[in-house]
Amino acid sequence: MQTNLLWTGREYHSLENCLITSKDTGNVITSTIVGYYQNKIYTIDYYLETDTNWLTQFVNLTCKINNKKYNLELKRDANNSWAVNNEIKHDLDNCLYVDISVTPFTNTLPVNHLKLALNEKRIIKVIYINVLEQEIKEVEQVYQKLSDTKYLYQNVPNDFEAIIEFDESGFVVDYPYLFIRTTAMQL
Repeated sequence: MQTNLLWTGREYHSLENCLITSKDTGNVITSTIVGYYQNKIYTIDYYLETDTNWLTQFVNLTCKINNKKYNLELKRDANNSWAVNNEIKHDLDNCLYVDISVTPFTNTLPVNHLKLALNEKRIIKVIYINVLEQEIKEVEQVYQKLSDTKYLYQNVPNDFEAIIEFDESGFVVDYPYLFIRTTAMQL
């Protein structure tokens, strides 16, 4: 099964075309984002693989920012250690999820994996990838299920929070101030 999503970035002045392919072994996500933010014109292509429980196994990013290219690859090994561009980073071992700054898609990963009960709250450790600043770090985030379609999201280090609306498949519909879904199609 395939789902094609189109998001408009409110703050990042972007457009994202995201294709999710669900297989018996997990999910494959391919996406292209183009935008303009803080005097940076950017194109981000990402490829992401998850297992059947929506845990990230592999991420490849190809970024072009103001005509300068860089690539980033993250891979989880059998011991749940992360390699960044083929270098093991044990400081990321506690992270189960990846959060890419310029896309709402990566909010799908914990929502679909955690399967929270109504009003249940969970603190998670995440690899945060700020692609426009070329920065990777571990952060804590909180997800609390408010209804079948709404979650309270909190980014613990900088006190940011939002109530994000998802569809029945766990894909973002409305992320206030940041992203809005333009369309979704089953292929």
